[in-house]
Order: sequence, then structure tokens, then C-alpha cells
Amino acid sequence: MFIDPGKLEVRLRDEFGGTMGQSRVVVREAVDLADAGRYEDDVGVPLTNEVVLDELADAPDGPPTDRWNWWIGSLEIAYGGYGQFGIRRYRNEE
Repeated sequence: MFIDPGKLEVRLRDEFGGTMGQSRVVVREAVDLADAGRYEDDVGVPLTNEVVLDELADAPDGPPTDRWNWWIGSLEIAYGGYGQFGIRRYRNEE
């Protein structure tokens, strides 16, 4: 696996703020996306913590969930089939 969930969760909060619930749901979706292999097939590189963090840094300001949905929306427009990885609900834990 190219995603290290524990490290990604901490870095998401460090770099983009938000709640623990927000960072956790982004990590879950990132792991699902990496496991699906779709990103690597479409873009040609494996999905890693660094890729996720770099892409979310390009998104408009907001918590990790908003940034993730913005990026997933961009992938949906570019390649199609990414809507299932969008975040609709999560527990808002501190």
C-alpha cells in the first residue's frame, strides 16, 4: 500500500486543520482510492501520501474534506468515475 493512514491523518490536520473526523474520512477515501488502482491507471503514478497532500494543497482554502471533494471533482471532470470517492457525510469529531 502506498498510503500510510496514520501519517496521512496527522499531516492532513497539521497542514489543513479541520477536525479528527474530517481527516479520518479523507484517509479512508484515500485508502479506498489507492486500493481501487484507478488513480494509478489514469494518471500513471501510484497514489501516495505526498500525492494526496500536494493535490489538496492546490485546492481552495478549507478543511481536508472540502479540499478532498474539490480534488475528486477535478478527477471526475478529467477522467470520470471518481464520484464514488467523494465525501458526503462524516462524524465531526474533534
